[in-house]
Amino acid sequence: MPLICTAMGTILSILALLLDVAFMILLVHVIMSWLINFQVLNLRQPLVASIWDGLTRLLEPIYQPIRRMLPNTGALDLAPLVAFILIIILRDIVLPDVARAIL
Repeated sequence: MPLICTAMGTILSILALLLDVAFMILLVHVIMSWLINFQVLNLRQPLVASIWDGLTRLLEPIYQPIRRMLPNTGALDLAPLVAFILIIILRDIVLPDVARAIL
């Protein structure tokens, strides 16, 4: 039994780490979009363009299902906000409850 608890604890720790990484990637994407829109960063710079392209390719599969569920808000994209809320709920509410129930 202790081996199973240790393995489940490790799996839950890995899930928590993945949720933290996803949160940071989303945060970088949102901040970078603001800096691009306010012309602090320029997409004509190769480094900025490659980072932006990589983040967009990584996050679009997450944003698309969220955008389909949300009403059309024009230029205001609420998908990152919903993704933030979902990650926070999973990380701070669901994962600790699962850990308490299993361990």
